[in-house]
Amino acid sequence: MESVPNDRHTPAEQRIGKPTVQYRPGARLAGPSIESQLLYQACRWFLRPVVRMAPINESAIRRAALLDLAAGMRPAAGIRRQKVRLPGFDAEVVRAPGVSPDLSEGVVLYLHGGGFLCCGLNTHRPVVATIAKLTGLPVMHVGYRQLPDTNISGSVDDCLTAYKWLLENGARADGTVFAGDSAGGFLVFATALKAREEGVDLPAGLIGLSPLLDLDCAEKSVHVNAAKDVFAPIEALVTIGKLGAEVDGVLDPALSPVNGNLVGMPPSLLIAAEGEVLRSDSELMAHRLSAAGVATTLQIWDGQVHAFPALWPGLPESRAVLRRIARFVAVRVRRDDGMVQGATA
Repeated sequence: MESVPNDRHTPAEQRIGKPTVQYRPGARLAGPSIESQLLYQACRWFLRPVVRMAPINESAIRRAALLDLAAGMRPAAGIRRQKVRLPGFDAEVVRAPGVSPDLSEGVVLYLHGGGFLCCGLNTHRPVVATIAKLTGLPVMHVGYRQLPDTNISGSVDDCLTAYKWLLENGARADGTVFAGDSAGGFLVFATALKAREEGVDLPAGLIGLSPLLDLDCAEKSVHVNAAKDVFAPIEALVTIGKLGAEVDGVLDPALSPVNGNLVGMPPSLLIAAEGEVLRSDSELMAHRLSAAGVATTLQIWDGQVHAFPALWPGLPESRAVLRRIARFVAVRVRRDDGMVQGATA
């Protein structure tokens, strides 16, 4: 499909009815960078066999929490962090040096991935710091509760609590953009839908990096990428849905953002790897958003792994994606003499 520039005055016929789909061969015209090729092969030969064999149960989930603790040993250089304590969980507001703490100038709400069972503020601080530096805005990073301490709906409630905290502390709804990777991408859209349900003003834009958007894995299980995804095995996605969302063995379709009422949702930017199984979720969501009249852009990157900008922000392809995110955020949060933001993705 035809690509269009990130212009707030894009003609309506290009904005409504179908998503803008952009295919990217890599950071260079020759294809994926050497760095991303190395990451892909490392995931293929080392990570995938481990993930496929690892059990997903309460004891394993408790051990997975060590990943975030270990990541906390990395220094957080070049940023300033404000700790925020919310009921039952923590968050932090990350800023680049010299950036105003005034949330009314614009803010990003970042929701980390990890399958609703691992990762946290420490593992995802590098990508959050990069977004803070590129946008020149504060980024609120949410350490929402996960399995087994709560279910997926409980995670959504925490993310909405964080958004309300932003609004109560000076942020404008039309100056806030939600962003998240993988399970965090699910929370981006689920939180926006929950906000509208509760009468809370919607944010200015939504960004999903390799988002999980449909907890029902029936279609994904037969997708060609189910057999070749080097990072996220379909078996794990099925188990996550069972542990985090099923009640008496029944999965409510309404829990999945792809099945929500998408009319009136903010302009959205979706990023997916060509060979990942969750590419199908991004494609489905892009078409449903566009059918609902929501300006939507979907970028599909060849030769990359699931959630690559969050996994390794320093990859050439990740840097390109994160710059695209910064441009999207800049368009969505800026004010034009008090006028409401345009409707482009």
